[in-house]
Amino acid sequence: MEFSRRHLGKIAAGLLGAGLLWPAAASAQDMPAPFDNPGDVEIALVRYLSTGDFFQAYLSGVEAQAKALGVNLRVLDSRQDAALQADMVDQAIALGVDGIVIQHGLTESMKEAAQRAVDAGIKVVAFDVNVENDAIPQIEQSDRDLARLALEQAIKDNGEEWKAGYVYVAGIAPLDRRNETWVEFKEKYPGIEEVAQFGTLDNPIANSVANQARSVVTANPDIQVMFAPYDEFAKGVKIAIDEAGLSDGINIYSADISTADISAMREPDSAWVATAATNPAVVGEVSVRALAMLLAGEDPGHNVVVPPTLITQDVLNTQDIKNMDELSQKLPQFAHADVAVPGWMPIPPRD
Repeated sequence: MEFSRRHLGKIAAGLLGAGLLWPAAASAQDMPAPFDNPGDVEIALVRYLSTGDFFQAYLSGVEAQAKALGVNLRVLDSRQDAALQADMVDQAIALGVDGIVIQHGLTESMKEAAQRAVDAGIKVVAFDVNVENDAIPQIEQSDRDLARLALEQAIKDNGEEWKAGYVYVAGIAPLDRRNETWVEFKEKYPGIEEVAQFGTLDNPIANSVANQARSVVTANPDIQVMFAPYDEFAKGVKIAIDEAGLSDGINIYSADISTADISAMREPDSAWVATAATNPAVVGEVSVRALAMLLAGEDPGHNVVVPPTLITQDVLNTQDIKNMDELSQKLPQFAHADVAVPGWMPIPPRD
């Protein structure tokens, strides 16, 4: 594979500070090949999105599971550059890694790159990007369930008739799946009127969405519900609602969770009343476990789904949950997913 000088420079920049080797000792006893020789296995995480608490926690889960397995981990971060992400898959192939986790991205840029990795004999799993490849397991957060849980809570809180603002960016697999549920809910509940749709993934995402949301709430003062099914979207919407002094008249429903999100939801009179989420660190662990199963000659299934949990402002306040650790302690279903865990698989220690 030949790389232009521009692409080599960008790859080097992406690797700087992120392309780490993460070796760790793990017991080889009773572990199948190739994990019976700790340190001999090398995997790569090729990222499209990395900004925000969710992605930091996801990376920590990938690192923890790689360490538990005793494999070497390389992290390649394209910082939302689709062409660079495809080049980084080729870079991982050239480095001779045994497996690749593709984290987010665009189908049109990742489909062929993922196929090149498969053709090279490398095992691949994809998280929240549809690479349209039967040989590649898709790791999902059950995005339709994330949206469903949040919207069911919105119906419970607000009834079946309300005016809504909706934050959405098309072309990102998890957002597209969540959008399918939103469309279904509007059909099921015709009293839901979407009066505004907006959204951007420009960095910093929350601030960019806030800029849009300011105009939306000014032009549509009758909005009662904001459906923002990604926590960076919800943060941006909350900024705009707080600035407009509308927190007592608009409820925000979202997806995903972090310590910063918990703090924002627990602020006095916060408009952010509910979110549906998986533990992003657990999703990172599951991504690596599914890849490890492939490397061991086992089948994790084509769709590896991590079930979500509904988290409301009321639950956070009632149980005095202040951070992600306390959320895992007080909501055990959030702390671990019994997904892609064969008997031989070591899992990271729990605090």
